[in-house]
Amino acid sequence: MTQWKTAASATARNLGRNSMFCGLIALLPLIAGPITGGYRGFAPTLGWLLMLAFCGIVLALAIHLLFDALLFRLASSHETEAAGLAAVDDLLSRMQLRKPDGAPPGLERRIAGSRRIVWQQRFALVLYLVIFAILQLNASGGQPPG
Repeated sequence: MTQWKTAASATARNLGRNSMFCGLIALLPLIAGPITGGYRGFAPTLGWLLMLAFCGIVLALAIHLLFDALLFRLASSHETEAAGLAAVDDLLSRMQLRKPDGAPPGLERRIAGSRRIVWQQRFALVLYLVIFAILQLNASGGQPPG
């Protein structure tokens, strides 16, 4: 495999793993929250709305990253970098997700863009887990369970 194919395949694999991991982690508090809240109630309505909003953001970014991973797999299936990126641009153009422009971004720029989305997803996941922790402490009255 050439260097660009290796980079595209590795990026696709890493994006897929990250999106699946963060997506599953985002679903766990929604499952565990009502169970661990017990009889005292878990969270006020605003807390639930915040949790649902951040969970939605994390899951939407996970779907976006899975789509990016598929695009990198498509690119790596071609013989040359130019052909692979042209196939990705053609697909995005036909799906009306990107307008064809004169100078399409190279592989490194596309990888950097996907990494920015990964960091946005991780930041949203951390905020979501902090909200969950605060709501857990609120539900337990600041006391450890027992």
